Amino acid sequence: MKLLRIAVAAALAAPLSAFATVGYFAHGYGMKAKGMGGVGIALPQETMSGVANPANLGFVGNRLDVELEWFRPIRDGEITGNGFGLNGNYSGSGRKNFLIPGLGYNRMRGSNLALGVLVYGNGGMNTTFDTNPFGAFGGSNPGGVDYMQLFIAPTIAWKPNASHSIGLSLNLAYHQFGASGLEPFTGFSQTPDRVTNRGRDDSTGIGVRIGWTGKLTENITVGAMYQPKTNMGKLSQYEGLFRDQGDLDIPATYGIGIAVKATPQLTIAADVQQIDYAKVAAIGTTPDCLFQGVCALGASNGPGFGWRNMTAYKIGASYDVSRSLTLRAGFATGKQPIPNQYTLLNIIFPAVVQDHFTLGATWTIGTMEMTAGYMHAFKKSVNGAGSIPAVPFGGGEANLKMHQDSLGVAVGWKM
Repeated sequence: MKLLRIAVAAALAAPLSAFATVGYFAHGYGMKAKGMGGVGIALPQETMSGVANPANLGFVGNRLDVELEWFRPIRDGEITGNGFGLNGNYSGSGRKNFLIPGLGYNRMRGSNLALGVLVYGNGGMNTTFDTNPFGAFGGSNPGGVDYMQLFIAPTIAWKPNASHSIGLSLNLAYHQFGASGLEPFTGFSQTPDRVTNRGRDDSTGIGVRIGWTGKLTENITVGAMYQPKTNMGKLSQYEGLFRDQGDLDIPATYGIGIAVKATPQLTIAADVQQIDYAKVAAIGTTPDCLFQGVCALGASNGPGFGWRNMTAYKIGASYDVSRSLTLRAGFATGKQPIPNQYTLLNIIFPAVVQDHFTLGATWTIGTMEMTAGYMHAFKKSVNGAGSIPAVPFGGGEANLKMHQDSLGVAVGWKM
C-alpha cells in the first residue's frame, strides 16, 4: 500500500476533494452518466462507466477519458429550543467550492479482453462552520470535518461472446479525514485526546467490484454489479471519535440497470443502487448508548452516526441530435440516510439531499469527444425529533439542510 500512497500524493497536494450526493457517495461516475441522472450500470458509453460496472469496459473500446467537476454544496444547521444557549442558524459552508477529478483508460486485447484503469473520487463530505454550533460548550472555531475517498481501480473485462461481458475491478482505496471544533465530545470518549484537532489522518484498503453487462437484444442491455464492504486501515489520530478505535470502512454497494434504445436516436436507461451504510459500524450504529451513558466514543461497543441503508433510483435519457451532438437529461432520487432522532451528531455530516436533476451534452469532433454535465440537488431539510438530549445538552432540536450544484467537463479520445 506504500505505492498507493505515493500514487495519490500529487492529487492530495492540490485542494481537490471528493464529495457526494447519495449519502456520501457520488450520484454517478463519468460525465455522460452524470448528465443522465447518474445512470451507468447497463450503459457502457465512456471509460468511467467501468466504475458503475467493470464489465462495461468490454464494450467501450480503446479510449481515454479525463474529467474535472466543480462541486458546490450548501450545507446548514439550525438548533432550536435549547436550554443551554445553542439556538441559532449555523452555516457549514465556510468552504463552498470543490474540484473533483477523474480519469479512465481502457485498452482492448483482441476482441474479447479489455484492460483498464480508473482513478476517481468515490465520495466524501465536508463541513466548515466558521461559527461552531457546539461553541457554547467550548467547541473552537472553525468547527467541522473533511472526509474524502480516492480509488485507483485496475480493471479487467472478459467477453465470452459478442453480447456479454464479465468484469472485475481491484479497488486500491485511500481515504483521508480531519475534524476540528469537537472539544465538547472529548469527555464522552475513551481516548479524549484523539477526537478533534488532530490534523488530517489517512489510511488505505483493498477491495473489489464485480459486474456483468449483457445485450439481450440489439436494443436492450442489462447489467448488474456488486462491491462488498472495503475494509480500511484505522484512522489512529481519530481513534477516540470513530467506533472500534478509528475503524471507518467503506460500505458495500450493489445494483442493477437497464438501457433501452427506443429509437435510433433515443436511449432510455435506469438503475437501482443500494448502499449499505448501516452495515458499517462507525456509520450505522445508533448513538443511543452514548446519550444513555453506557458507551464511549471510540470504544469497540461505541456509537456511530445512526445512518440507514440507502436505495437510489436513477433514470436518464440521451438523444442524438446529429452525428456530432448528443443531449442528455436525468433524475435521481432516494430516501436520505439520516433519521430525525440522530440529527445532532450529523450536523457535521448533513448528507440529506434526495432529489437530483441533471443535464448533459457531448460534442464529437472526429475521434475526440467533449462532454459537459450539470447536476442540481434540490434543497432538503431534515428536522430533528427528540434529537438533543436534555442531559447533558439542554434539549431542543437539531435541523439539517442542504442543496447542491455541480458542473463538469470531460474530454474523451477514441483510439
